[in-house]
Amino acid sequence: MLHAFPLGPEMWAPQRDALEGHEVLLPNLYELEGNSIDGWAEQIWDGFDDDFAAVGLSMGGYVALALARLAGERSRGLFLAGARVGADDADRRAARNGAIETLREQGIDAWAPSAPAPPPPERTVEELIRATEALRDRRDSSEFVRDYERPLWVVVGSEDPFLPQDEAREIIASAPNGRLEVLEGAGHFTNVERRNRFNELLTEFLATV
Repeated sequence: MLHAFPLGPEMWAPQRDALEGHEVLLPNLYELEGNSIDGWAEQIWDGFDDDFAAVGLSMGGYVALALARLAGERSRGLFLAGARVGADDADRRAARNGAIETLREQGIDAWAPSAPAPPPPERTVEELIRATEALRDRRDSSEFVRDYERPLWVVVGSEDPFLPQDEAREIIASAPNGRLEVLEGAGHFTNVERRNRFNELLTEFLATV
């Protein structure tokens, strides 16, 4: 279970019941070294011996894709919420750079109004900058998705400002074994905003894989 930015593993508390009976790993991405999505995936993967299914929301979805790329046949499936598969375009990269500049020069309070969610009080400027750099520099996973034959589910809120429904449909259309669920009235953090339906889907996904 891979968390979103700027939240941490605690964001998955609403999924506790849906995960009962499963062995669950909840990495804290901010505790990993460096500022690379692929680098974080490698650190999680190091010494990991079992097959797995990766569940990721937003930034966590990008790490889930990177883990699946590393794992090959040991990846049983991907459950992505609010996560794009393409890399940042020039405008998004410029916005990330602006966010980094604000964090460095003015701190978290000045940056927070533009954040996807209020950052927890334990988040530091250094952690937020490293995560923003990782998001900015992540690789394009479009080709990987086209070749990924295991179940790949995408959950998106109908009001998600970061993943438009049309883009989510394109992702699923390109995936050999894809499924799209649009949660009406929800924004980016579907696991909280539509907790019950999200948990139903997560339970079904885990049974499928």
